[in-house]
Amino acid sequence: MKTATVRDLRYDFPKIESWLAGGEEILITRHAKPIARLSADLSPALPLPPLPDFKARLRKTWGDRFFSQAEVDEMRAFETGEP
Repeated sequence: MKTATVRDLRYDFPKIESWLAGGEEILITRHAKPIARLSADLSPALPLPPLPDFKARLRKTWGDRFFSQAEVDEMRAFETGEP
């Protein structure tokens, strides 16, 4: 088991993280007294929920509507107040 201080956690976390990635268990100390024990999480990661169907949302909102470049330029000029 490796030992690290609270200061190590704050200022040298990459070292601590590499120890954890290597499967080490780490004893955290403050003023030479143990306060915690860290170990790598070996449980499998939870699957992420599926993303919404963004294309379906766009189709529902806009249908098959496409703006021509002239329409885009006109809307941009209106929004920015440019002539």
